[in-house]
Amino acid sequence: MNVKDKVILITGGAGGLGAEMVQLLCENGAKLYILDLDVQKGEDLEKRMRENSYSATFLKLDLTSEEAWQGVIARIVQQAGRIDVLVNNAGINIRKPIEEMSMGEFSTMMSVNVGSVFLGTKYVLPVMRRQGGGAIINTSSVCGLIGHRYTPEAYTTTKGAVTLLTKAIASRYGHENIRCNSIHPSTVDTPLVQEMFKDPVKKQQRLDEVPLGRLATSRDVANAVLYLASDEAAFINGIALPVDGGVTCC
Repeated sequence: MNVKDKVILITGGAGGLGAEMVQLLCENGAKLYILDLDVQKGEDLEKRMRENSYSATFLKLDLTSEEAWQGVIARIVQQAGRIDVLVNNAGINIRKPIEEMSMGEFSTMMSVNVGSVFLGTKYVLPVMRRQGGGAIINTSSVCGLIGHRYTPEAYTTTKGAVTLLTKAIASRYGHENIRCNSIHPSTVDTPLVQEMFKDPVKKQQRLDEVPLGRLATSRDVANAVLYLASDEAAFINGIALPVDGGVTCC
């Protein structure tokens, strides 16, 4: 997949799925900007990438701050001259059912999971328009496609919003050669999930719902991002791509 020399921004890029995306895109020759609040993880990831002669720069960013987004986008354009791809990957999950969740907690989830996508998109659109195009990739979830019995309702609400925000951007800005797509992972085998799966009942519940019989890996998800960011996906716009082993087909 051709992403060589593309300037790619990844929010929540310092750890977990984001770090895997950074690694894979760097391996394929892209120039990465890692946007995250976690300075230690961000700087450590930048160092590891540069030790391998990859192009990666960490920038601290409060994803919910409009002023911070304006500043970071301006700085990247000044340094790199363009922005080819924005990956809106950051997200949180306050694991409470709707009857136990406060309005404040719900608002926090909306601000991070939807607000950060709104702001990132808002401020890269003028840059992409000036340069003649670009791509936006939003990390949603299978919960952005279906109601999932094991997932809190608030999380599903935020990911559903991301799914349709993606399609709205794709339909409005496609004529300017700006593509917007979303990816929809099922449960990903991360350290946090492994901790949850110390409960054998929860582990079996999640495995039983996947026709392929295993969890997604971080590399499975990163591969989807690599494709959508690449030249090979030049005619892919407005899709909601499940990375779920078949969960959403059942």
